[in-house]
Amino acid sequence: MNRAVVLVVAKAPVVGRVKTRLGREVGMERAADLAAAALLDTVRVCAAAYGPARCHLSLDGVLAHGELAGELLDETVEWTFHPQRGEDFAARLVNAHEDASAASGAPVVQVGMDTPHLSERALLEAGALLTGPDDAVLGPAYDGGWWLLGVGRPHLVAHLPEVPMSTVETGRLTRDALVRAGARVTEIESLWDVDEFADAELVAARAPHTRFARSWR
Repeated sequence: MNRAVVLVVAKAPVVGRVKTRLGREVGMERAADLAAAALLDTVRVCAAAYGPARCHLSLDGVLAHGELAGELLDETVEWTFHPQRGEDFAARLVNAHEDASAASGAPVVQVGMDTPHLSERALLEAGALLTGPDDAVLGPAYDGGWWLLGVGRPHLVAHLPEVPMSTVETGRLTRDALVRAGARVTEIESLWDVDEFADAELVAARAPHTRFARSWR
């Protein structure tokens, strides 16, 4: 098995298209700025952990059209980009894993843009656990979903389209879907997703060094 690569699945932080739940509480412009800050934190940690040559970005939209465009483009200049494909989020996740695996020939550790407090240590731990094609790693989220999904090979995500996303059962059902595909699943630390005001307050307080926390303040 080759060393793992890291995959970020994200939306370009365009006003009105990202963090709309948070935007209803703080305004859509501020929500887009916070989403951009969270994405910037995420890509920086991923590059520090894996090196930019082993970083992939599956993107919905165009970074140049969103907030913090210059900084995000500078940080991802050596990354491999993949346009998102699929009619819903689950299908886009499956295709993103397939694209990153096909391009790299390696296990894939995938995260989103909702956990700006993620750590290099957790990313490297997840990659180190993917030693065979049927290995999978799941990072649960405290809201019932998950923040990290690592797989040795993309056949393990074949049943993801059967999983309802953004529910309190998503994490458990994702684990079940991985097992149905033949995965040996290991769980790592849980993190908070930033979806609403209270989440943002918590994450900013726990990770005051992040760009997200500075934007929130």
